[in-house]
Amino acid sequence: MKHRLSFGYFKILDDNILEVVADEGVEMTLEMIEECHQFVESHFKDGFGMLVNRVNNYTYSFEAKLSIASYEHLKAIAFVYYSAESKKSTEDLYQLRAFDEWNFQAFSGLELGWQQAFDWLQQELISVKVN
Repeated sequence: MKHRLSFGYFKILDDNILEVVADEGVEMTLEMIEECHQFVESHFKDGFGMLVNRVNNYTYSFEAKLSIASYEHLKAIAFVYYSAESKKSTEDLYQLRAFDEWNFQAFSGLELGWQQAFDWLQQELISVKVN
């Protein structure tokens, strides 16, 4: 099910996997991140995975970078990138948030990365339930 937000959309892929797609050219602000948090809190009460599909080019404000993906029940996060710039942005965000110790993987969308990301999230969520 697809849900439109002010900056892009969220799509619930499985009971416990959320795809995020930001619109082209958006700068994600702290207010937009708060909108994300409200959506996540109302739709996911247990462990879930997030697939960030960077099919569009967008940026984050510094404040947004510091609070993005700070969800109590987030068990794994997969980024799918489509350009060197997008890959670098993803790696920089991961380094900035290293203290969070995200269960994180990045996949190239040009090499069937979306499916790999989805499959990886499913496996990670299964292993979380087992442990």
